[in-house]
Amino acid sequence: MPTHNNDTASQLLELHVKHEVASLKGAKLRKFLRQEVSELLDHAGNVTLNRIASENQVAETLQRVVVNMELNAGVLELAAEMATEVLNAPIQETAALGHIVTQDQVTGFLDAALELRHQRKQIISDIIAHPIYQELISNMVYHGVVNYLYEDNLITKSVPGIGSMVKFGKRMANKAVPGLDETFERRLKAWLAESLPGLISRSEKFLQGAISDDEVRKTVMAAWEKVEDKTLAELQGGLGAIQLKEFVALGYEFWLQFRKTDYFDGCARAVVAHLFVKYGDQPLTDLLDDLGVTREVIMAEVDAWAIPVMGVLQEEGYIEALVRRRLSAFYKSAAARKILEPESNDKGQI
Repeated sequence: MPTHNNDTASQLLELHVKHEVASLKGAKLRKFLRQEVSELLDHAGNVTLNRIASENQVAETLQRVVVNMELNAGVLELAAEMATEVLNAPIQETAALGHIVTQDQVTGFLDAALELRHQRKQIISDIIAHPIYQELISNMVYHGVVNYLYEDNLITKSVPGIGSMVKFGKRMANKAVPGLDETFERRLKAWLAESLPGLISRSEKFLQGAISDDEVRKTVMAAWEKVEDKTLAELQGGLGAIQLKEFVALGYEFWLQFRKTDYFDGCARAVVAHLFVKYGDQPLTDLLDDLGVTREVIMAEVDAWAIPVMGVLQEEGYIEALVRRRLSAFYKSAAARKILEPESNDKGQI
């Protein structure tokens, strides 16, 4: 290429680079981004979700990003450190539980939970059917009967000295008939074993009737009134940084395992399928509107992030280097040379 044409290409490149770099800073950058956001949203009103993506594409993206992506061990360490910082933050000493969760919210959650009557009855039945509960009832009845016979019955309380006489008689009877205590205990426990199903059944009927909506509401709200003014630091009493890190580690390990289960896959696919059933043939703006993504929301984030980041990249020289890389290839291309070297091309043809 002749020198003057080469100089012309270089000069045009420099002018073009300078123009583009200047347009990507300050007020000009914001005006450009606002215009492009508006243009994109206008097009989104005519483009459906099905045109830009498929159900399989979204499902595969979730698989790559959520399920298959290997998380560095530093993630767990950082999470544990952040959790510890939160636990030790000064705000824990001043923020009361009631400042975070209001009484109206507690009432709302409670009213919703009280609607789950079938689940509540099932939970009570499951608890009562548990062997530990049955053993508890058996021990309570056994010790209650023994205490009543030897110590707390009406006769021993109202007649002076009768309690001592009963205990003395018990000791004498044991001496006269060794093993009497063991026999009594064995027979009492045998009777309890026979009577236990009936006792359990009656206790379940009692609990199902006693744990009414009103009783649950009164109990929960009474408990709430005791804790709503306590600070988070008071409620966290006994939970140290070491225990917190252990819980974070357990939660992290659970997530690593849970994300690879068939259950998680089934739930994710159900959500994606419903998304495309509802929005697949609708303009993208319908989905964005339901998500609350408006021009104002986007521009607020542009002002908060895009413009400051672009400013740093300008200072680092990255923007100019990027523009130069993009434009240099064009000004060195055959198409550009053909325009910049018309005389040379004509002579070559002759």
